[in-house]
Amino acid sequence: MNTQLKTVEKIRASYTEKQTTKFDKLKQIDRKVKRPARIFAYVFGSLSSLVLGFGMCLCMKVIGASLSFSMPLGIAIGLLGILLVCINYPIYKGILKTRKNKYSNQVIELSDSLLNN
Repeated sequence: MNTQLKTVEKIRASYTEKQTTKFDKLKQIDRKVKRPARIFAYVFGSLSSLVLGFGMCLCMKVIGASLSFSMPLGIAIGLLGILLVCINYPIYKGILKTRKNKYSNQVIELSDSLLNN
């Protein structure tokens, strides 16, 4: 009987319109703040590691074995990839900080109203 009641409640909940609460709004703003920074970090980090890997392949003559200058070119590209990988985190933190500053008033307002209730 208890399982049937849970099933009935679950079905009923799927047909009723969900009311958004202040807590839901707070979570939504938090996701809105963090998502662009995360997407940037994943994409930029992936591309940076590919640049680093391409440089390594040139150094080991996996790619461009017939080129006489593949080793110095590979070192240069590898160093560029290392640099890009190293600056990924500071750029991520900068984007996150900028977005937090932009939405901080809304988050503080909502969290204060939730904490005071």
